[in-house]
Amino acid sequence: MSGLFERHRPTVEAALQATVTRDFWSAYPEVPSGKIYGETAKDDGLAAYTARLGKTFVLADHPAEGSVGAEVSPFGPPLGVTYPAASVDMLIMASRAAAPQWAAASPQVRTGVCLEVLARLNARSFEMANAVMHTTGQAFGMAFQAGGPHAQDRGLEAVTYAYAEMTRTPAQATWTKPQGKGAPIVMEKHWCVVPRGVSLVIGCNTFPTWNSYPGLFASLATGNTIIVKPHPAAILPLAITVEIIRQVLVEEGFAADIVLLAADAPGSEITKDLVQHPAVAIVDYTGSNSFGTWVRGNAGTADVYTEEAGVNSIVIGSTDDFAGMCSNIAFSLSLYSGQMCTAPQNIFVPRGGVDTNEGHKSFDEIAIGIAKAVDGLLADPARGAGVCGAIANPATLSRIAEARSLGHIVRESAPIEGLDDARTATPLILAVDAADTDAFDEERFGPIAFVVAVDDVTDGVDRAADLAERKGAITAALYETDEGKILAAADRFATAGVNLSVNLTGGIYVNQSAAFSDFHVTGANPAGNASLTDAAFVANRFRVVMWRRPVAA
Repeated sequence: MSGLFERHRPTVEAALQATVTRDFWSAYPEVPSGKIYGETAKDDGLAAYTARLGKTFVLADHPAEGSVGAEVSPFGPPLGVTYPAASVDMLIMASRAAAPQWAAASPQVRTGVCLEVLARLNARSFEMANAVMHTTGQAFGMAFQAGGPHAQDRGLEAVTYAYAEMTRTPAQATWTKPQGKGAPIVMEKHWCVVPRGVSLVIGCNTFPTWNSYPGLFASLATGNTIIVKPHPAAILPLAITVEIIRQVLVEEGFAADIVLLAADAPGSEITKDLVQHPAVAIVDYTGSNSFGTWVRGNAGTADVYTEEAGVNSIVIGSTDDFAGMCSNIAFSLSLYSGQMCTAPQNIFVPRGGVDTNEGHKSFDEIAIGIAKAVDGLLADPARGAGVCGAIANPATLSRIAEARSLGHIVRESAPIEGLDDARTATPLILAVDAADTDAFDEERFGPIAFVVAVDDVTDGVDRAADLAERKGAITAALYETDEGKILAAADRFATAGVNLSVNLTGGIYVNQSAAFSDFHVTGANPAGNASLTDAAFVANRFRVVMWRRPVAA
């Protein structure tokens, strides 16, 4: 085995420190600059992506009984890529056959492999950006960051927590128990990290790498074999990931089948059969609440880690920067056309309006202020395309059409100029009363937002927190100048298990979650049962087993 752990030791040590300080730290630069990634990196990445189109994606020696692939870019053209397809039994058999060798590797060796994989993924970030862009509809800049460096940071974060937990107990120790006047009892004790078994990672359509890497790398680092099940509409980013992992494994003398790709076709998904297979010991799932409920109910004895859906809210009580508030909210509503699990949907505003640095603003003035900020943000078609991207799923367009009748239209949704071949939609903003719960009381995924009239800021906080407790929420935001009301809201949202952002008016948005500092999802409400990434996310993916014997006098 090579010295990959030693090669990447500085990264491990810096990452461990970052989990303690929680200050900004990133191993992988988020700026798509040729000065960082190489002057030809952007062109090379596009060329590498283009070279895959219309061809068979070759995974050397991967189990296969056929091929599948029907991805179509939300920006228009079909990808035409086909992938090896295998039955559930074939995948499970191959995964289990590869398991003993990987389980026998030390935590340091497995960690080194994971870090080498992440380094190579980082070097291929431009290729990945194009793959993510044309399977999810993210604009290129976002696809580079979220699909590349930010996803890699989340993968590294999971590896870091896994390494810390695996090495918390020493590999061996001498145990001495005094016996008064007699000779002490001396025992030699050894501890071994034992993985759980086959790990299933179920990818999503909108963020195939960002949402999959934490579970994938947490299970890989802790010695489990992995079956990666991509969404049928977003296979390519995870196929590239699996390709790189298998290459590193083989180079280090391991079986490539430690990581497998479970590609399938729309309408013929094998996800349920994989979830229910008794050999699967761990399931990581990102997606809808309805299927998440099914996964949790049908995974048998497997440990299940989910990030599902919720209804994220903003509450406005007062602000000392009205323009900054409106601008910040506008960007949050528009980013990737609201197709983020962290995107806000409901904006609770007192019926009597709020005090601002521009004087008292009525409910209608606040709603119009946010709508005008969206208009200003998206006025330039090129900028609008860069912020909103495209719509991943055609069903989202139908959802927008159905939502138009749910309230008074403050801002109409419209296609983005210049992207005629793509599915696009700008935010639809509706004004409703708090009594109209049928309109805003459920997640309406996509660029749909409700400005909800409430009694006051306390009523807004209570409604938002109650909704999180019942339906789930990943983020919440508050605009308020009164410190007492801020602290009260923080307590209320904490009880509801929601991470809160207060008075965001600059370059940080409620949608964003920073690795090594922000815990993404809390696991404390129906939006998900796990958190990315804490010790609980990794520690149950392995067991510590001991053997001992007396030491001769």
